[in-house]
Amino acid sequence: MQSTLISVGYNRLHKRDGSLVAFNADKIRQAIIGAGRASDDFVDAAMAEELLEAVLMHVEEVAELHVEHIQDRVEQALMDAGFFQALRAYIVYREQHGRLRRDRKAIVEVAASMNEYLSREDWRVQANANQGYSLGGLVLNVSGKVTANYWLDEVYSEAIGRAHREADLHIHDLDMLAGYCAGWSLRTLLHEGLNGVPGRVEAGPPQHLSSALGQMVNFLGTLQNEWAGAQAFSSFDTYLAPYVRNDQLSYEAVRQALQEFIYNLNVPSRWGTQTPFTNLTFDWVCPEDLREQIPVVAGVEMPYAYGDLQVEMDLLNRAYIEVMQAGDAKGRVFTFPIPTYNITHDFPWDSENADRLFEMTARYGLPYFQNFLNSDMLPNQVRSMCCRLQLDVRELLKRGGGLFGSAEQTGSLGVVTLNCARLGHVFKGDTQGLLRRLDTLMELAMESLEVKRKVIQHHMDAGLYPYTKRYLGTLRNHFSTIGLNGLHEMLRNFTGDEDGLHTEDGRRFALNVLDHVRATLLRFQEETGHMYNLEATPAEGTTYRFAKEDRKRYPEILQAGSVDAPYYTNSSQLPVGFTDDPFEALELQDELQCKYTGGTVLHLYMAERISSAQACKQLVRKALGRFRLPYLTVTPTFSICPVHGYLDGEHEFCPKCDEVLLLSEQTLSAVH
Repeated sequence: MQSTLISVGYNRLHKRDGSLVAFNADKIRQAIIGAGRASDDFVDAAMAEELLEAVLMHVEEVAELHVEHIQDRVEQALMDAGFFQALRAYIVYREQHGRLRRDRKAIVEVAASMNEYLSREDWRVQANANQGYSLGGLVLNVSGKVTANYWLDEVYSEAIGRAHREADLHIHDLDMLAGYCAGWSLRTLLHEGLNGVPGRVEAGPPQHLSSALGQMVNFLGTLQNEWAGAQAFSSFDTYLAPYVRNDQLSYEAVRQALQEFIYNLNVPSRWGTQTPFTNLTFDWVCPEDLREQIPVVAGVEMPYAYGDLQVEMDLLNRAYIEVMQAGDAKGRVFTFPIPTYNITHDFPWDSENADRLFEMTARYGLPYFQNFLNSDMLPNQVRSMCCRLQLDVRELLKRGGGLFGSAEQTGSLGVVTLNCARLGHVFKGDTQGLLRRLDTLMELAMESLEVKRKVIQHHMDAGLYPYTKRYLGTLRNHFSTIGLNGLHEMLRNFTGDEDGLHTEDGRRFALNVLDHVRATLLRFQEETGHMYNLEATPAEGTTYRFAKEDRKRYPEILQAGSVDAPYYTNSSQLPVGFTDDPFEALELQDELQCKYTGGTVLHLYMAERISSAQACKQLVRKALGRFRLPYLTVTPTFSICPVHGYLDGEHEFCPKCDEVLLLSEQTLSAVH
């Protein structure tokens, strides 16, 4: 038998860990004999030899010999020969050994994970800016790896697990047995209070601004423990304005209340000693659909409508901006909540608050701007999702809320990002081949998202997410999200580096790919009855993982970055550093940005702080008025010195500290 194998080229075997070992046909023979004896189907060695010969005849057709290929052929040989009891015994044997391997691997991984974290050898220790090195971080790091293996080995199919592990796609948040992101109804919380979960402390509807903000902090922190990603409230200023009016609060009192609120949301109180990932949407001007509605405070209807509270909304917006600009006691910028501002046709561009908003934007670039001037979104969509009993699965709806937010009572259950750069390399010049493989990956992504929806629904019904069950109740309005990564590198590889997202031909090809993905998502909606959306997933860690795995498999693949630190450009963004002209970036990105129905944003990167609030205001106004893209940020470059605070531009060392040091040295020289 050994000579037969050598003659067909099989003297090496790929093990499950990828290593190569010498082929040993006797191991197959012994496994077959063991299955026959365990089942009493056959006991003689001659029959085992015949079955072995059948296995070897088939595996010689395989390009690379793997352990799993051999075991699959043994099962087929037993079935073809009619030894069904032996087949059953062999399958049981195979599964038992698989579980033993997984158990041994889990024990080793727990010990390795503990040691890697404690010694800071694991790159994940530094990967999350919201999580510091801590005991909570250790617990989350170790439990996250266990949870990820549970998803991949026990929940998802082998094909899905393989696609993730081999970096054909990336299933986000595998380290958490939870949905991705959620938007909540602030109005419901204020009307009903934080309560309704048996055995947990309860609070009725708040009567004052301080208690309303306190319940919001507790609500967002609690719900963050039941979700992996961002938690969002919409119409923050509109819904809180009645509390300012009722208590006749001064600006100083409003500012103090918001300072406490913002500080408390930046305390690392989330699982794993992380800061809760929170987003607030500001209306700035009372939305048309709320103007005639009557606020209810602590169960009592107020003698005015939301539309009568513009003065109070202005106080809240001014206070929020000034607190965010001031930062903490050391002058550090508050990371959360991420503010999203609805820019509508009645936005007061010439108001004092608008000047404050754009001064903050020019200095720090904190806000996200939601385009209701020229996009196909409507302001009331952020509240309408929870009111639509039947959502039309024949159209792709927009989730609303920006990249890190969600409209009321909606969100995303899970996110899967596809490795497009690899597609461009493997299918260079072959459009149909690329699209066929893209369809295959999308089918796997859809399958994984449908499985996740069932799992999360089951656990919610069983009480694993008690506050989600209380305040959400149904997952009907939550999207399944698919994203693309590395479209620029896909084009570079596909065209032999002739095109990218900066060229007209490249952009046309990318638009065709995005249209193809959108059409496939529509089909998924009609087949499953669930909502799907296309997101420009942030994918900061994923883009590095994709590039690193591709470098191992395809050394000639075109990538961004360096040999030691390769990466792919996020979604369909322009390559890093391509232009410092914001309007050139807008021209090149506008049509692409409009293809996304989930989170997306165009970051306008500035080399330094914008010269003035007026200049920043004009930039945003022109951008949102002339272009159709749904979301926009302005991102100035700045540095923070522990001594001197804010510095324009990028500085490795503080120039003011250097001046002080130089002056000290000159003084010492003069003395001596």
